[in-house]
Amino acid sequence: MISINQLEHDLRSLGIQEGETLLVQSSLRAVGPIAGGPATLLKALQRVLGEQGTVVAYTATPENSNTSRLSLAPTDGMTDQQKQAYWDSRPPFDPDTTPTSRILGHFSEVLRQTPGARRSHHPQTSFAAIGRLAAELTDGHPLESHLGETSPIGRLYAGRARALLIGVPVWCCTALHLAEYRQPDPPIQTYSCVLPNGSWQSFDAVHLRDEHFEPMTGVLSEMASLRRGRLGAADCFVMDIADGVDVADKFLRDNALFHS
Repeated sequence: MISINQLEHDLRSLGIQEGETLLVQSSLRAVGPIAGGPATLLKALQRVLGEQGTVVAYTATPENSNTSRLSLAPTDGMTDQQKQAYWDSRPPFDPDTTPTSRILGHFSEVLRQTPGARRSHHPQTSFAAIGRLAAELTDGHPLESHLGETSPIGRLYAGRARALLIGVPVWCCTALHLAEYRQPDPPIQTYSCVLPNGSWQSFDAVHLRDEHFEPMTGVLSEMASLRRGRLGAADCFVMDIADGVDVADKFLRDNALFHS
C-alpha cells in the first residue's frame, strides 16, 4: 500500500509547490493501492500545498442533460413517450448533494464531499475546490460558460494555476477546452439541463468537442514548462494551464480543426 508520506514525497518531486493552486485530474488505478484511498491523496496534496494552497477538481454531471452523448445513451430504443417519462424523472441538480459523474473517478467526488469544499453551481460542468481560493474560483459560473472565460477554468488560467494529471494523458486536461472559446466564431449549440428548482433550461453555448485534443499531444509535450514524473506507479504531468491553453489555441487555429 502506498503511504501518505510516499505520496507527499512524490508530489514534491513533481515540483508541486506550497501555496499554489492545482487542478487535479487522476486515474487512481494507475497510481496503485493507496492506504486510505483517494482521501489520503487529497490529504497529501493539502499537506504539500499548505494553508495558502488550493486543490481543484472537475465535478461535472453531463448526465443532467438531454443533449450530451452520455445523457442520451440510456434512452436508446425508447419510444417518444418513454423518453419523455425518463426526462421528466430526472432529479434536479443540487450543488450540495448531486454526485460527480462516475466517468470522472473517485478523487473528484471525495473532494466534493470534504468539509470546507466549495462547488460551482453549473448544472453540467461544475468544479469543486478546497483551500484559500476555493470561493473565488467557484462563485459564479454562468450557464453559457461551461468551460469558458467566466468559468472556474477561466479563473485558473488568469491566476496562472497548474494542472496535475495523474495517470492521465496531457491532452486530456479539461482546461484545454478554454481554447475552443477563443477561436474565431466558435460553433454554437443548444444545451438543456435540469436546474436546482427542477425546471428544464435550454441555452446556447460553444459546442465543445474532445476529438481535436489528442492530435495536440506532440506540441503539448514540447512545452518548456511541462514537468513529468511519477506518483506511485502512475506517470504524471504538471502543466501550466495558461501555457497549455495558449498552445491549444494556436494549434486549433493553425490546423483549422475546430470547424472541421
